[in-house]
Amino acid sequence: MLSQVLLVSAPGKVILHGEHAVVHGKVALAVALNLRTFLRLQPQNSGKVGLRLPNIGIQQTWDVAKLQLLDTSFLEQGDVTALSPEQVEKLKEVAGFSKDSSNHDCLAVLAFLYLYLSICRSQRALPSLDVAVWSELPTGAGLGSSAAYSVCLAAALLTACEEIPNPLKDGEATGRWTEENLELINKWAFQGERVIHGNPSGVDNAVSTWGGALRYQQGKVSSLKRPPALKILLVNTKVPRSTKALVAGVRNRMLKFPEIIAPLLASIDAISLECERVLGEMAAAPALEHYLVLEELIDMNQHHLNALGVGHASLDQLCQVTTAHGLHSKLTGAGGGGCGITLLRPDLERPEVEDTKQALTSCGFDCWETSIGAPGISIHTAASLDTPVRQALGDMR
Repeated sequence: MLSQVLLVSAPGKVILHGEHAVVHGKVALAVALNLRTFLRLQPQNSGKVGLRLPNIGIQQTWDVAKLQLLDTSFLEQGDVTALSPEQVEKLKEVAGFSKDSSNHDCLAVLAFLYLYLSICRSQRALPSLDVAVWSELPTGAGLGSSAAYSVCLAAALLTACEEIPNPLKDGEATGRWTEENLELINKWAFQGERVIHGNPSGVDNAVSTWGGALRYQQGKVSSLKRPPALKILLVNTKVPRSTKALVAGVRNRMLKFPEIIAPLLASIDAISLECERVLGEMAAAPALEHYLVLEELIDMNQHHLNALGVGHASLDQLCQVTTAHGLHSKLTGAGGGGCGITLLRPDLERPEVEDTKQALTSCGFDCWETSIGAPGISIHTAASLDTPVRQALGDMR
């Protein structure tokens, strides 16, 4: 068992193109969002294991000796399988939750316990640890916050238990794991996602693990050549929506108007493929012309998504505000409110960006200036992290 403090981070995700069409077998492009979740794992000798999630006000500790006495035979070593409802009930008991608790906060704790008990049972004795997780990502906004959490937990626990090596070299501020180790991190992170979401696609944890851009179609995930990090504004309209209802709405429209909707979905698919081609060219030599094509694709896709019935007045307002500033936006994710993205070309003047952000904020939206195509799960030295992150994670000894 490693004795040093581990600091890891993983990105969120946005869908660049292909939302809703992906449900009907078309290509979706998902990209890593450089709003990150940070985790600090500190070995202790207190006989306790603690979890602190300041974003959602959770602080829990358990006696390692009591956890050690649990029958964890359902966590067979090396066998990464989904949890049955009975196993979830058992974990709830361990966590001290009532049987009917299923809110997101409770599920985050269960995912931690599941990964801790599963990964650390390879040790002679369960380790005493203090784990703190803090995120720049808003929860419940379709930005992959739970996947980033699961990826951070899997990477830190596997490294602490020496199932995978610590890739941080002396003198380096940040380290990344090898492809083989990333596969293992992703496999365990997917299990954490299953505890939280039941039946996730696996896209969010894959983007958070590998970073960059991924293509997803009918369950198959593949990495694209790493494009340059594209600067964007991420805008949260804060309008709540039901993904399930929006997906059902598109399906009903497809049944009602098949000859109209099928070509729309085929066109969205073609937009995803064209975007994939442009990003491939940009990986070699980005040019301003590429950004102009990406802007056109964003506009076309947004119109198609409106025609599918997943637009919203708040998203129209976002597009109008950014159009007035010469910028191009589309919804990302389920639509019906939620989040949108605005591409920032490299030739934009600083005042223009600030004016746009100000205009969006005055609409009551949350607005972040960030980038997409960010690196996946990474390990850091304390000195390389910004002060607010270090403060949020607490004691850095």
